[in-house]
Amino acid sequence: MTMEPLARNVVHFVRLLRGAGLGMSPAHAVDALDALRFVDLNRRDDVRATLACLLVHASDEREIFDAAFDLFWRDPDWEGKLRALLLPKVTNGMPPPKRNNRLADALAARAAASKAQASESKPEEAHARITFSSQERLSHRDFDTLSADEWRTLRHQIRAHRMPLATEPTRRLKAASRGTHADLKASARHAVRSGGDWTVWKYRAAVERRPPLVLLLDISGSMSAYSRAVLYFCHALLQSRERLQVFLFGTRLTNATRALRERDPDVAIATLGTQVADWSGGTRIGAALAEFNRRWARRVLAGRATVLLVTDGLDHDAIDVLDAEMRRLKRFAHRLVWLNPLLRFADFTPRARGVRAILPHVDAMLAAHNLDSLGAVGRELAALSRPKSLGAASWN
Repeated sequence: MTMEPLARNVVHFVRLLRGAGLGMSPAHAVDALDALRFVDLNRRDDVRATLACLLVHASDEREIFDAAFDLFWRDPDWEGKLRALLLPKVTNGMPPPKRNNRLADALAARAAASKAQASESKPEEAHARITFSSQERLSHRDFDTLSADEWRTLRHQIRAHRMPLATEPTRRLKAASRGTHADLKASARHAVRSGGDWTVWKYRAAVERRPPLVLLLDISGSMSAYSRAVLYFCHALLQSRERLQVFLFGTRLTNATRALRERDPDVAIATLGTQVADWSGGTRIGAALAEFNRRWARRVLAGRATVLLVTDGLDHDAIDVLDAEMRRLKRFAHRLVWLNPLLRFADFTPRARGVRAILPHVDAMLAAHNLDSLGAVGRELAALSRPKSLGAASWN
């Protein structure tokens, strides 16, 4: 193989890995080409090992790399590869290969790009229509009404979304070009190096840090679709190194933070599905909050933490316990924000007993039923000022 086709294929392979979620850049393609000059290209294992050393940076990326390498460097038929990846096959007593949605999406995007490039080469008349884009329509769609294909598109939009979380000053100081605290020691050292001339002042400024987030997510049957979307949202936050702790509750409380640190969101949520026994079951909000306040509150609610409670509040069991635990949770948390999917209804009124027990203790109540509402949550978390507490009187 000459270097020109090899260079083109290596660039396409790096693009495929980047589309599958790996942190690739053009520099990785350049390094790979330089390394392949010293490798016998007729030895497939040597080429695989060389590319893996340069393009794989974590243990959980190796599975995606191996699948992409086997597909890319075997057959240039992208559509055939995509069908082979997406459609299950029955083998002689052997289980079908494990499906990887990230690689399948990358292959689908590449196949679509190839078709678009081929169609552009053909002269044809373009017809424009005044319509809304599918992504814009999807941002207004209720999570409970999405099809399987729309869920796939929604996952990509959530993964690309970044919440502008606010930062707060801490007591720690760091060196800065300008600030509120004069650094006498640093200024004196600079003056000594300058021959005794005190001409420059050094300063120290407060270190800015994002306050921690704690999410309590209801996974009962009535919250199934909404909790699934919020979990993808939490996975994107954890992958961007946010200080986030995630707890799931139905009839019991489960700490889901470690499982969501898996790089692939589909694998992370599938793992949670096997670990959580009460998924899409009943709900006992008061008992779950009692366990959280007793076991976890003092550990995870330090440092002016904000608590996001995601539930519809439809609980009829031990309302007095729910009221007492909400009061205790509010004392632990700096801010308590309630994300309620029932706010999708314009005529929503707090008539349920569980809703009335939760409402007086929260600082804000927001909707959480579509992508736009999740964006509103980000804007709420970007506000540093603590809002007024919501009371039952505000709904009269």
